[in-house]
Amino acid sequence: MSASLSTAHALLHSVFGFSGFRPGQEEIVQAVLDGENVLAVMPTGSGKSLCYQLPALVRPGLTLVVSPLIALMRDQVRALTAAGVAAVSLNSSNDPAENARVLQLLRRRELRLLYVAPERLARPDTVEMLGESDVRMMAIDEAHCVSQWGHDFRPEYLALGSLARQIGGRLQTMALTATADAPTRGDIVDKLFAGPPRTFVRSFDRPNLRLCFKPKERSSRQVVGFVRDRVGDSGIVYCASRRKVEELAETLRKEGVNALPYHAGLDKAVRDANQDAFQQQDGVVMTATVAFGMGIDKPDVRFVCHADLPANVEAYYQEIGRAGRDGLPADTLTLYGLGDMQLRRLQIEQSETPDERKRVDRQRLNALLALAEAPRCRRQTLLAYFGESSEECGNCDLCQEGVERFDATVEAQKAMSAIVRTGERFGMEHLVAILVGERTENVLKYNHDRLPTFAVGKDRRPPEWRSIFRQLSASGLIQQDFLEHGRWTVTEAGWQVLKGSQRIELRKETAAPKSTRREKRAAVTSDADATLLAALKGLRAKLAQAQRVPAYVVFSDRTLIELATHRPDTLRVMREIHGVGDAKLERYGSAFLEVIQGAAR
Repeated sequence: MSASLSTAHALLHSVFGFSGFRPGQEEIVQAVLDGENVLAVMPTGSGKSLCYQLPALVRPGLTLVVSPLIALMRDQVRALTAAGVAAVSLNSSNDPAENARVLQLLRRRELRLLYVAPERLARPDTVEMLGESDVRMMAIDEAHCVSQWGHDFRPEYLALGSLARQIGGRLQTMALTATADAPTRGDIVDKLFAGPPRTFVRSFDRPNLRLCFKPKERSSRQVVGFVRDRVGDSGIVYCASRRKVEELAETLRKEGVNALPYHAGLDKAVRDANQDAFQQQDGVVMTATVAFGMGIDKPDVRFVCHADLPANVEAYYQEIGRAGRDGLPADTLTLYGLGDMQLRRLQIEQSETPDERKRVDRQRLNALLALAEAPRCRRQTLLAYFGESSEECGNCDLCQEGVERFDATVEAQKAMSAIVRTGERFGMEHLVAILVGERTENVLKYNHDRLPTFAVGKDRRPPEWRSIFRQLSASGLIQQDFLEHGRWTVTEAGWQVLKGSQRIELRKETAAPKSTRREKRAAVTSDADATLLAALKGLRAKLAQAQRVPAYVVFSDRTLIELATHRPDTLRVMREIHGVGDAKLERYGSAFLEVIQGAAR
């Protein structure tokens, strides 16, 4: 082990309170310490930030961190400061006194990490100031923002490569992201690096996340049921529209859930207050659009629910990745329906992007639909999209609830026959009515009760036929024309099945077993004393409120659970608990030890 890596190991324990690196971190830290330019693609929750924070403490000089959102900078700086690290942020939300303090610290070269937004970095005075501040490395977080293929392209990122050269000539550069497929990685390399960097692509697997998709039935009721089973946990509910965000927040509040809305249409003061409440308090549920995104630096989010289908696999992966960043069990639920599919496809077709981008966007959406209708382990399907293989995970709805497949060739032929015999002019509900033999107003209006396909599917209920239509769509056998009222047409692949030259298997829908709240809590808290854990959380909340910082800045959930499980009786023993570094031990150790000792009396 090199001397610098040995120092990194020591600081990992003394500053951050970690006994060792997480998988994939050490090799990246060593490459950075060796002076290499690095592109690191690591899943959310795998510890990307530590890969530049630790080298910043090992070596002299300043590490510049480019971060897209002020809230994210603010929270990371709070956490580093609590751990005794000289870190600050330079952004538009600072008051003049704070900016003056930052500039003074820069001139005296007393900082190890400076966080800055790309817009602020592009200012000539900022570049000039940093050119005199002994900057040794630029770490660019959320680097996929530089790519037109990324799910969150930001034009201001395009200048970062040239800015790095202006600041420090051959300034060491590190780019980090949680989601980047091959085209996105290529864009990152071309636009941020002068030459090929050392590239690390870590496994996208997040085994602590339970993956679950459910077809929409009554989506608000489904969301409420999911959240009520987790009352007391922090979570996020993503919605496709601002109106739904506010409606769901109100519905959840009526059910006794501490729910708050967040979307770009709210007054900034309201958004900031709601985000602060989510960060600083336990048990807050945020209903939000994806505007509530990359600025979340909260490790103890216990669930993410999508009330509507995400835009694509990358967005889905990024959004569910905000749960369980502390490594403890967390739940996800994604609801979807044909209306979601229609909306997402319409957004692609009506966008002003080039045809090649639309083609890629269609492929990415189709991959998400395939994941939603997967007939096997969801984790296998998700990881296969990112080029990985895995065994069945045992931690998704399909593994736990079981999947039954059946030869659906006849059912597919019935559905497609109904499409063809009605002239490929009608939507799903009309076609389902024909199949089950329901004489609706439109069925009678068009004399569709006289078709040979009328009532040929009466042995199945309408929900079963809707599932079949969704799966046929996800399989590419039928498609909707979203510009003409969602009418269905049969594809070339579908005609092969309709003519009998190909067969198709589909998934049979099964009812999900219900788990109790007690089972869910046990999975997270393990052997922790529940009464003591509640007391420790109470102390944490009191300290965080007094300091006006997020609760996890004091101690993470994982740290509190280990304290409640192992009950350390001295500060020396407490020092061995995960997340208890020297600075936090000195600042908070005696207060938490007093609570633990009081519980033992």
